[in-house]
Amino acid sequence: MYFEFTVNDSFDFLTSFAGKFAVKIENNELKIPEVFGRGSIKRIHLEPNFKLIIHQYKLNQDFILKRLGSETPNDMLTIIFNNNDTPVSLLSNGNNEIEFSRNNASAIQIASSDLASLIRFPANTEICFAVINIEKSSLNSLLSILEPGGIVQHILNKNSGFLYYESMTLDIQKTLKGLTEYEQDSKLKNLFYRHKASEIVFFLFEKLLQREAIRHNQINQADIDQLFMIRTSILADLSLNPHLPDLSERSGMSETKMKSLFKQVFGDSIYNYYQKARMEQAAFLLKQRRLSVSQTGYQLGFSNLSHFSRLFEKYHGIKPKKYSLSDRTIY
Repeated sequence: MYFEFTVNDSFDFLTSFAGKFAVKIENNELKIPEVFGRGSIKRIHLEPNFKLIIHQYKLNQDFILKRLGSETPNDMLTIIFNNNDTPVSLLSNGNNEIEFSRNNASAIQIASSDLASLIRFPANTEICFAVINIEKSSLNSLLSILEPGGIVQHILNKNSGFLYYESMTLDIQKTLKGLTEYEQDSKLKNLFYRHKASEIVFFLFEKLLQREAIRHNQINQADIDQLFMIRTSILADLSLNPHLPDLSERSGMSETKMKSLFKQVFGDSIYNYYQKARMEQAAFLLKQRRLSVSQTGYQLGFSNLSHFSRLFEKYHGIKPKKYSLSDRTIY
């Protein structure tokens, strides 16, 4: 399955999707036909310029969602909250693939409408994600920040050239769970959805406001393609430290520009991002109980297991041996 669209002030995802695949919409909900799989896509109008789309389905074939960049800048902002246990793939216009799941630092995407993206959902996997479409004036009113600075000011005042990723926190994951599991036919359901959607916006911008105040540079599609390549290279082998001169040469960017744009988009330095990914992978391997603590450390490139243990405890608040025996889930 393949669906291509461009976001603008008048775009309605559910109506366009229904027209593409000849599916009926009833009570703002589209049921996935059995020929494609099962599940639904729901549309909730929270306010005239504030909409929520909830995707929950399992398809019997790969599904590609391609968002084209708008030719003219507009005030519509798209925020994607991915809540899948199984990672899906997010690609730029090139072929550089980026994992997109709630367990990594790219589970939430906020982007200007002029930038393109492509998300591939694998067949026969449970897919669950929510999309908020909101005009900047409505977002500004919702946030009610008297003197927005840094990243918030950039999002509210710029119509083009910005892209940010954030990790899925436990608070956001819980709120999304409430959104996606709510099925009561209550007269107050619109109030419930408005409250929960506002809540996840609050949690997201609370995280964005914690980012270090840096000068924000305009970013274009070519820059994004190279940043995806850099990120893919970093995550390809977590046993190897990123080599900045090599990444700079391969991306065609100076080291200064590369480091600045990477931190701007992903919210952390290249090395810190790499270390967090190592610790996430370590937690995953230990929770699967496929490898011992020492095997996990060696697989991730640690020759000193004491260092591995200290670093794991720093990120997760628990020693790796104790974590491997526990039933905790880390987000």
